[in-house]
Amino acid sequence: MTEWKDRYIRFDWAIKRLLRQKANFDVLEGFLTVFIGEPITIVEILESEGNQLHEYDKYNRVDIKARNSKGEIILIEVQNSREADYLERILYGVAKAITEHIAIGRPYREVKKVYSISILYFDLGKGTDYLYHGQNRFVGVHTHDSLQITRKEQDALVGRKPEEIFPEYILIRVNEFNQVALSPMEEWMAYLKEGIIRPDTTAPGLSEARQKLQYYAMSEGERRAYEEHLNAIVIHDDVISTAKREGRWEGREEGLAEGREEGLAEGRAKEKMEMAKRMKEMGMEIAAIHQISGLSVQQIEQL
Repeated sequence: MTEWKDRYIRFDWAIKRLLRQKANFDVLEGFLTVFIGEPITIVEILESEGNQLHEYDKYNRVDIKARNSKGEIILIEVQNSREADYLERILYGVAKAITEHIAIGRPYREVKKVYSISILYFDLGKGTDYLYHGQNRFVGVHTHDSLQITRKEQDALVGRKPEEIFPEYILIRVNEFNQVALSPMEEWMAYLKEGIIRPDTTAPGLSEARQKLQYYAMSEGERRAYEEHLNAIVIHDDVISTAKREGRWEGREEGLAEGREEGLAEGRAKEKMEMAKRMKEMGMEIAAIHQISGLSVQQIEQL
């Protein structure tokens, strides 16, 4: 029983399945408070085409409507995808979050601030830190000062910095965390990477997670769906690693840039086919496999 009692559900799965209910918002609020750096109160989980409740929904996003410490309404997008062209994907997701939540014809001042938070369990470029932050700023080419925008609001001129308006991007590189967990952020990183939550934790949201995200507390159906999710991740990662190795090998054999490109392309194609085949063997519906892999229904049926 000790093994089950100390086993906690991966956060990337919990955020899609168990933390959408209002009673569990305290876990998400703690996570967002730590990584955004100010108290966050969730207003609601927004329904969008990305919020689909299936075991293969790790490829989609979660949109959250929240209120910050200044009482401002903000939109928060949490990404868990493992697909290629990831930076392009989060840019698309932010643009979609903005446009989905402003009515046509409304003034642009009603555009909401968006935070895009990515929990990355895979390699994304090179870097030595486990946490990266990106933000839009306009800097003078010659003077190096930051531009402030002045606009008229309610008969008064209000100065705002571009970073108060433009989206912010937070990349959490889980696999790069190799520290002793001392601060609230480090405690959260330890949970994201190893599933460890200290009994005496005071990090926002983690004490609540200890109570609500225990593996043994799930129903049999939830445990089965969770295990299928973990299996799908293992299969996906294995296929990607194999395809990358084979693509690089074929490129080296050719000894030419063209050979490397062709090898990588063939590796990516094989990756999709192998992933779809294994998902089909797991009993996933063809429509779901089509959505994840990008293969046609006919290709999947022929596997």
